[in-house]
Amino acid sequence: MRRVVVGTAGHVDHGKTRLVEALTGIDCDRWAEEKERGITIDLGFAHLRDQGPGEGDLQVGFVDVPGHQRFLHNALAGMGGIRLLLLVVAADEGVMPQTREHVAICSLLGIPAALVVLTKADLASEDVLELAELEVEELLESTPFAGAPVHRVSSLTGDGVEELRLAILLLGRRHAVEPPAEDAPARLPVDRAFLLTGLGVVVTGTLTSGRIQPGDTLETLPGGLSARVRGIQVHGEGREEAVAGERTSLQLTGVGLEKVPRGTQLATPETFESTRSLVARFTLLADAPAPLDGTMPVRIHLYAQEVVGRMRPLEPRTLQPGEAGIVELRLAAPVAAIRGDRFIARRPSPAATLGGGMILDPQWRRRRRAEMLATLEGLAGNHRNALLAWVAGERERGIETDRLARRLGQPAVAVTEDLRGMAAEGRLLEVVGTGGRESAWLDPGCLDRAEERARRVLDTYFARDPMARGLPKAEALKRILPGVAPTVAAFLLDRLDKRGVLTAAGGLILQPGREVTLEGDAKALADSLVEFLNRGKGPAPENPALVASALEAEDSPFETALRFLLDEGTVVRLPGGMIHTAAALNDLRQDLVASGWERFSVPQFKERYGLSRKTALPLLEHLDSIGVTRRVGDERQLVGR
Repeated sequence: MRRVVVGTAGHVDHGKTRLVEALTGIDCDRWAEEKERGITIDLGFAHLRDQGPGEGDLQVGFVDVPGHQRFLHNALAGMGGIRLLLLVVAADEGVMPQTREHVAICSLLGIPAALVVLTKADLASEDVLELAELEVEELLESTPFAGAPVHRVSSLTGDGVEELRLAILLLGRRHAVEPPAEDAPARLPVDRAFLLTGLGVVVTGTLTSGRIQPGDTLETLPGGLSARVRGIQVHGEGREEAVAGERTSLQLTGVGLEKVPRGTQLATPETFESTRSLVARFTLLADAPAPLDGTMPVRIHLYAQEVVGRMRPLEPRTLQPGEAGIVELRLAAPVAAIRGDRFIARRPSPAATLGGGMILDPQWRRRRRAEMLATLEGLAGNHRNALLAWVAGERERGIETDRLARRLGQPAVAVTEDLRGMAAEGRLLEVVGTGGRESAWLDPGCLDRAEERARRVLDTYFARDPMARGLPKAEALKRILPGVAPTVAAFLLDRLDKRGVLTAAGGLILQPGREVTLEGDAKALADSLVEFLNRGKGPAPENPALVASALEAEDSPFETALRFLLDEGTVVRLPGGMIHTAAALNDLRQDLVASGWERFSVPQFKERYGLSRKTALPLLEHLDSIGVTRRVGDERQLVGR
């Protein structure tokens, strides 16, 4: 079965609701006030179905919108999922103000196709009908709907209704929504929410992507609450599945009515994000009241949600009426949006439609102008260029696949295919996740930037401290790769190592080709220090201050010699600050392994090596830290045999 949603548009009292009733047999006016006043004030819904021979069934949903200017916000709530526009113009009145505004809005929303219906044809002469057709043709000439077929219809007499129905079915098949992929995330913008006795909370909307089945858990956006689907109806019939392109009614549990008002979106959990900061390509209407120059207060309509905010042009910096450019939107409340979503912007007071456009980046972050212009260039291209721009915008931090998939509203598997394809072309770098984590993606240019920073940091560090063998790794990461995740940092360090920029050696970052040597008195002091430590009886460590005093060495030369020996690993600093040679500690480890002990106490250890408690405990803590022993209660167990 194929599915298409048809929406009406046009001036108040031009016969939209009566036309839908003539086509479907369903009166879309639900409220007593609408029936009493003869004017539609909120959205109405109807449907019909065509069993096409050899082509499969076509399911057509109708969204009837109010035509009065006061209720335009209600009309906008239902226009988001429309695939086929029925532009309704009363033959005896012709094009009116709301006709023009509705056409402008539908053009900005990117509705793929349109049919023009001249209603009340039985009330107009041939000359009047021809004049109305000319008016409509002139109105549509500069819009995407130019050349749309015109049908003369009388909902009262039925003239032209059947011909129009056939035209809707024919054009509807051409513009029906394609069946979604099995893993496509579900997304339902709610345009109605109410309580039904015995059923509880019920919401309706046009399912824009994915599939929904009874028992599914959906996430409310914004809000992030969980709602479970108890039942599904499509056009009044119970269903075991609703599919993208269908007008859908869901019975929910686990969430109150106040948590799913009109404008809420229901979606597969953790597949879409809410946002307050967006970038979009925006068209300012030719009859807009003023240029867009600087920040302007706006009311944004995105599917059924409306929220106030501020809009400013980014490039070009001023938009004249009739021009298009890229704008930044800062909203007072969060919206759920993905790249490609269409929106309408209106001036809050006095109310007027300013224009509309398409979201380019739903998670915009302000940046320096030069970087911003490069990012905008990428965002203005296809979705692969947008992926590259998003990855580049994260610089050395990297970005995970699921965050990119949420911005596109696509399955992560499909986005991964695109990313790996670009990585194979050398346009991206993949940091393969470990421990079940997903891959992160980097811009290749980040390697050059990291190399530049690494060279600068190492040169500066060693110029200030010529005797340092290396820069501590933790400090190097803070200076060279600030804020970078450990897996990404390890990847970049490895690449920089392979480039010959640095060398990772244990806990130090070394500068290739650079050697630290001691000469003269400094070397003699270092040799004396090692000799003094090795001269001691057994494995007892020494306090550095006592060693310096015994060697009659001044503080500064002694610290230089000790640091050199510590950096090269000849001497080891134990917990608490005591020191010993690595060779002596290795002898201790081997003796313990050969002792035959499986467990031993501190007194046993002290007695075996003739140590005091003050010298024994640092040694035991060191052995624990390198995995030779493990503390079990008051004893140690040998584990590193």
